[in-house]
Amino acid sequence: MDIDLGDITIHVRDTGSGTPVVLLHGWPDTGDLWRHQVPALNAAGYRTVAPDLRGFGGSSKPADLAAYAPAALVGDVLGLLDALDIERAHLVGHDWGAAVAWMTAALAPGRIASITALSVGHPAAIRSAGLRQREKSWYMLLFQFRGVAERWLSDDGFRNMREWSAHPDIESVVERLADPAALTAGLALYRAILPPESLVEPAAPVPPVSVPAMGVWSSGDFALIEDGMTGSAGHVTGPWRYERVEGAGHWLQLDAPGEVNALLIDFLGGQGTFVGGVREDAVMTLREE
Repeated sequence: MDIDLGDITIHVRDTGSGTPVVLLHGWPDTGDLWRHQVPALNAAGYRTVAPDLRGFGGSSKPADLAAYAPAALVGDVLGLLDALDIERAHLVGHDWGAAVAWMTAALAPGRIASITALSVGHPAAIRSAGLRQREKSWYMLLFQFRGVAERWLSDDGFRNMREWSAHPDIESVVERLADPAALTAGLALYRAILPPESLVEPAAPVPPVSVPAMGVWSSGDFALIEDGMTGSAGHVTGPWRYERVEGAGHWLQLDAPGEVNALLIDFLGGQGTFVGGVREDAVMTLREE
């Protein structure tokens, strides 16, 4: 279904019943990325809400880069909760969706029961991950050049995109991005949030996260190093849990769905009841330094 948030429309898959879990995808995906997690979570008693982020899939694709600023992305998550009459939800995010989840949990902890971040750690941890992470992030600079990036990705039947990303769903990705408007809209997140000056200028600080958080990183991730996730522990004041998935690539929910599903259900099921981000029964703290 499509939900009108005023300035844009967000396409959403809303299934199941019970405690709500919002699933946020990253680049270059849509809410379909979670197709292996949704049935498992629904069967475990969770309601799943899997939107297409602005700029992706069936959601609006504004042309103005300012429309992709962090405040707008966080506003979309809170707007969806309001539109669906959800007072509080668990957030699960991957790639850019994880970054949005971190920001939302940091800025609106009263609306978020927990956060699970796949691949991408807290923004401050990613920024401080060092030279090795910057080397892996070379493509973020390339993506700043409008027209150049689009051509590099799409030439020769998206050959560079295919070889560089090794996306498990590459055919459906290429089919979507064959629309030039969709390709440019998807790259707008990089251009709006990580412009070239962000490599040398201090970034706007993202506050620590006070709600329970789990970070999951996969050993075959081509774009992100482990320190960017494990370093998130220093930016979480609530319970923290870290899990490493061996052998899976960047899209670990597709490469290792069974393991990811088990981690999600175990983490979400262990949260108990939360008031203001604090576990009432507080029998244990999942902190792994």
